[in-house]
Amino acid sequence: MQAEGRDEQVSRIVLALSGVVVDDLDTIAAVSVGAMIRDGCGGADTCHALYCALPRAECTGMSILLTDNEDAYPPGVLTVDIDSPGMLGFH
Repeated sequence: MQAEGRDEQVSRIVLALSGVVVDDLDTIAAVSVGAMIRDGCGGADTCHALYCALPRAECTGMSILLTDNEDAYPPGVLTVDIDSPGMLGFH
């Protein structure tokens, strides 16, 4: 959503990456994300990612958020800095 709003080509490039998964929001998820936005947890993009990273009955395991702003998420959400050396292929 943010990428498309900034540059039409960026969203196409991001969605072409095999490791990128964009979770759709069903009705219950949309209401939950709306409540998070209203409660001041961030913008639509941050709250969508946060909702998808939180444990839910329909998902097993823990999602990992790849982000350039790890501080945007509360404790307990597993984030990885997109600019970390391991993400760039360096060890």
